[in-house]
Formats: sequence, structure tokens, C-alpha cells
Amino acid sequence: MTTVTIPQLREAIPKHCFDRSATRSIAYLIRDLALIAALAWSAFTFIPTIQSHPARIILWQIYGFVQGLFGTGLWIIAHECGHGAFSPNQTLNDWCGLLGHSLLLVPYHSWRITHHRHHNYVAHMDKDTAFVPWRAEEISSPKSTRGDRAHSFWESFEDAPVVVFLELLLHQLFGWPLHLMFNSSAGKKSAPEGTTLGLLNSSHFLPVGGLFTRAQWKKIAITDIGLVCVLSVLYKFQQVVGPAMVFQMYFVPWFWVHHWLIAITYLHHNHVDVPHFEDDAWTFVKGASSTIDRDFGFVGEHLFHNIIETHVAHHFFPKIPFYHAREATRAIRPVLGESYNKDSTNLLVALWSTFRNCRVMEQVLSKDGTGMVRMWIK
Repeated sequence: MTTVTIPQLREAIPKHCFDRSATRSIAYLIRDLALIAALAWSAFTFIPTIQSHPARIILWQIYGFVQGLFGTGLWIIAHECGHGAFSPNQTLNDWCGLLGHSLLLVPYHSWRITHHRHHNYVAHMDKDTAFVPWRAEEISSPKSTRGDRAHSFWESFEDAPVVVFLELLLHQLFGWPLHLMFNSSAGKKSAPEGTTLGLLNSSHFLPVGGLFTRAQWKKIAITDIGLVCVLSVLYKFQQVVGPAMVFQMYFVPWFWVHHWLIAITYLHHNHVDVPHFEDDAWTFVKGASSTIDRDFGFVGEHLFHNIIETHVAHHFFPKIPFYHAREATRAIRPVLGESYNKDSTNLLVALWSTFRNCRVMEQVLSKDGTGMVRMWIK
């Protein structure tokens, strides 16, 4: 296990990497919004004029895919706002983040708050807020709720490629909305201390729900107002152009954003050789070191704002803006040494192999023999 400290990592990073420029960040925000608007206008005015029905179908699918890439870029900019990496002014950050995430029907403040807990407890088997793995003993225990679900009809077929593919498809399409609505995949102790979560009080859209403290209710209400405004615009738009046009122009790209968001975050925190930790073994440094940097070429660098390639540095120092994150990554990599995780496997290939192989974790002795960790059963 790594013995590196946060001050050592901070010292290795050039000081200018921590500089946040409102002007530069706003320029990227405007660029992403302009790309989305230009593509939407082009599709709206050009595709319906195509006489060939098959050609229109193909063009709409291309539009949805590309717009999903642009939308994911906007989501990432709003994510920067939530971390305070967008600018030194948190009021500006919050308004820009609220705009960006609301346009994507993402509850900005709600997710910002729970995402902060994810950063505080990443790779913790109980307190992390996303992609918390199954324990082997939970699967085998007949009294476990999680075990009951696991030992369902699907158990006999869970390793069949077609079943894995169907599970992955559902994971990619509905993982994000289910997380927002029901806090799915979160650890059992991921809520604020003293709160018990149930099906009816674990929604990111509920101001008085169990995910938030009383002091945060106002922010959640503001978030919901932003979402209602966007939904109202979509409703008015469909009254003019019809629901089919709104579905093609907005909701197809929206599902693509879901796909990329889940794929990116899932692969950042799951790898067959990377551990998770129980409470007695977990530390912040161990958790942050258990994230994985990956590659996505042109899209990763120019559309997804380096979030795929620089996630390790992001977990150690989330206020470093994305345009300095590659330099920061190069700086901390020698300090982390073998504790730095990098996988250059094609992103979609990695998604399939990781989803198929990372199913259940068992407790084992760490490689260096210093303690117990959770590793994927191979």
C-alpha cells in the first residue's frame, strides 16, 4: 500500500496547476453550449428536409450520438463547477453549474453534495456513494437483502454473455436515473450521520429526504426549480414541434450522456486488480489511489475535458481545473509509483471486461502483506 502523503503530492505539482481562471472556464462553457446549439439547429432545420426515410433515421442517430458527446462535455464542465475548479468564485461556479446540469436534467446541488461524500470516502465499502461492490458474504447470506436479490432467477445464468450484455445495457441506460432517484449503488452508511435511508427518502430530487441536512434543503429546492424550468421549456417545445421531435433532439442525446457518464465513472472506480477497503483499513490516500486513469483519445482530450485521463489527480486535488490536470497527473505519477493505476485498454472493451469480471469482492491479504483489502473474485 502507498505511504505517500497529500503534502508530498501537492509539493510535486507545479503551483500554477492550482490556478483557476474564470475567463478560461467560461470560454469552455460557451464553446460547449455553442456546439450543442449549432448541432441542434442544424439537425432541426436540415434532417426533416431529407426525402429518404432511411437516410433521416441514420442522420438522427448520428445526431444523437454526437450531441451526446457534446452534452457529456457540458456535464463535465458543470461537474467542475461543483468542485470549485471552474473559478475562485463559488457563486459564479454554482450558477454556471446549475445552468449546465439543469439543461441535462441533473440536480446540480443535490448531486454536488452527495458527490462530495464520494470524494471523501472513495473505495470505502460502506460510505462511498457510487458503485459500491458486493461482498462475497452478502451474496451467500440467506438473510441478506442484497443476497436475496442476487440469488434470483438470474443466478443460474449470470455468467452467460447474453445475460451480462443485457445487464450491462440496463446498467448503461438506467444506472444514472436510478442513482438520482433511489441512490442506487451507494454504500449502506453513505448518508449523513444519523440518517436512515429507505426507498421513499433517498431521492436526489427530494429536499427533505435522507440524503441532505436541514441546512442544505434550500439548495435542493433551488435545484428543483431549475429542473422544472427546463422541463417546462421542453413541454412547450413539444407542443410546437411534437413529442417525436423532442425525443429525437433531446432525449436520445440525453440517454447517450447517461451512457458515457456511467461508463466513465464506473471504469474510474472498478478494475480487476484494484482493491476496495473496509472501514478499519480505509484511508483517504488509499481510496484516492484506487481510482484508475484511462484513455479516450481525441474525445477524451477535446470533448470530455480530460476527465477520463486524469481522474487520479482529480481525486487527490478536485479543485485543479481540467486544463491543468494532465500536467498535474504527470507530476504525481512518479511520487505515487506502483500505487498509480493506469489502463490504456480501449474504453468500450474495458467496460465489457470489467463489468463481466468485477462482480463480487472477497477479503484478502494485501499484496505487501500490511493489511486486509477487498479484491475481486476471479
